Amino acid sequence: MTETNMIKDLSGVFSRQKIAKVGTGTTTRRVAQIGYYFVEQTDENLFQVRPLNNNFVPTGDPEGIDREELLKDYTPEPEMYHKQVLPNMKDLQKTLARADRHRKQGNTFSAEMEYTSAIKVDEYNVRGNFGVGLCLMERKETERANDIFARLISMDAPFASEHKHMFNDFGISLRKSKMIPQAVQYYSKAIELSPDDEHLRYNLARAHFEDKAYDKAREDLNVCLELNPDFEEAKKFVAYLDKNKLG
Repeated sequence: MTETNMIKDLSGVFSRQKIAKVGTGTTTRRVAQIGYYFVEQTDENLFQVRPLNNNFVPTGDPEGIDREELLKDYTPEPEMYHKQVLPNMKDLQKTLARADRHRKQGNTFSAEMEYTSAIKVDEYNVRGNFGVGLCLMERKETERANDIFARLISMDAPFASEHKHMFNDFGISLRKSKMIPQAVQYYSKAIELSPDDEHLRYNLARAHFEDKAYDKAREDLNVCLELNPDFEEAKKFVAYLDKNKLG
């Protein structure tokens, strides 16, 4: 089997050595620094690389590299993957699953504890941070929820299209709690992740409407109907705006 074939369908831990300068002036010296990374293959020749944190779980934004760079600069660490990283990743997912179950059952305090445990393992975990925020919103603790809102909006996290429902759920909770500007920001972020989702456009239009930004509401409804001309709720919404000469 060739080295190229061995790398195909890769998911594992790699190390990378970098040479860094430390000290100043006559005390300057070069030292080798080793970093550990979680690598996932996304295409035949493309890979995503995320650093491991101190808890041996992948965190932060992924960096894209090609096969040539992977083979040239990275060294496989299969033992670390199987003994440390994979078990920790599984434990993290189990913690999040317990948290989700508690929240669905209405046990928001238990859910918040589990989500917080997940964040302690990976402070940038999107699901954990959203979970805490949703628990707070469900308990009407809007001031604390607003702190979570600010953290999520500013967080340098690996948001992906599958997170759009989290933005959407939090946006709905924010809108129902009359935190309209925050809801608008969340829906807008969700649309960045999934620009062709007509339901997100419709929800953003509702938030703009409640903020009395009728022109913006109409713009979003127009986009919504371009994406799905048969969206009945959107058509009724436009008819309401027309009837009341809004926007």
